[in-house]
Amino acid sequence: MKQIHLIAPSGASLDTRSPLAGIEWLKQQGLEVLNTDCVSRVEQRFAGSDIERLAELNQLASVSPDSAVVVMRGGYGLHRLLPDVEWNAIAKAIGSGLQICGHSDFTVFQLGLLAKTGAVTLAGPMLNFDFACQGEQGEAVTPNKFMWEHFQQAINERKLDCTIQAAQPFLRKSTTVQASGMLWGGNLTVLAGLVGTPYLPSKEQTQGGILFLEDVNEHPYRIERMLMQLLDAGVLSNQSAILLGGFSAYRLYDNDRGYTLESAIEAVSKRLPEHIPVLTGLPFGHQPEKLTLPVGAQAHIQYDISGFTIQSQW
Repeated sequence: MKQIHLIAPSGASLDTRSPLAGIEWLKQQGLEVLNTDCVSRVEQRFAGSDIERLAELNQLASVSPDSAVVVMRGGYGLHRLLPDVEWNAIAKAIGSGLQICGHSDFTVFQLGLLAKTGAVTLAGPMLNFDFACQGEQGEAVTPNKFMWEHFQQAINERKLDCTIQAAQPFLRKSTTVQASGMLWGGNLTVLAGLVGTPYLPSKEQTQGGILFLEDVNEHPYRIERMLMQLLDAGVLSNQSAILLGGFSAYRLYDNDRGYTLESAIEAVSKRLPEHIPVLTGLPFGHQPEKLTLPVGAQAHIQYDISGFTIQSQW
């Protein structure tokens, strides 16, 4: 990895310091950062007009594979661009070696590309939060070491290998088990919003897959409702395993009366076939410590009640 090529396909930056700090940090790591003008675009709540953002996406077809494409931030904005994305041209660039990384709202692009072409993208760090970390007083904070190491491993070695030590209360079977399948998923809200559209990978594509999910600012009852939607739509029961990452930045209320995120997961888990494990503690989501996950690549997991290992090579 010699270059980072930035894109801003969704929301405008919430402040001017974050993208500039992220660009500076990446340069300090010896990387050339390209297409930096995108971080200053603003059109309403979006990082530029629909025409600008769509053109930037479609120009990925001609980006050098020496660059790793990194999204500035999420928010919202990609949904309205989907009908005019040049999926096959971008997939061809990926086939030639280009790697494209982001998460949150970028999930809609990743799943749309997977559905249309089968091309692999990376669910991982973005510029503003992950490479431009700031403390409560706005001071610079060194980006998370775990995140940076796994991002480099994904970009340079096209490899995922991580062991997570975390108690697993939703297995319903305590013996050591393993599963293999296509790794796919992303932001739960975005994924649930694609049910019934041509931008969600088909049941044939995802049969026996390993589905990973995360979200932010969503109360557990809304998380449960979206998981139930995926369950009733036949998505969850189509998998060999379900991995849950971070579900952060929500708060419980007095009238929850003991209802928690764990309660929501348990309710969904009970309706799943017993052979499908729900594994928690995946280091991924709107949090500093995150893996870089290959969306659409084959992966293998081994798990027991004390944790799990996830591996992939693409």
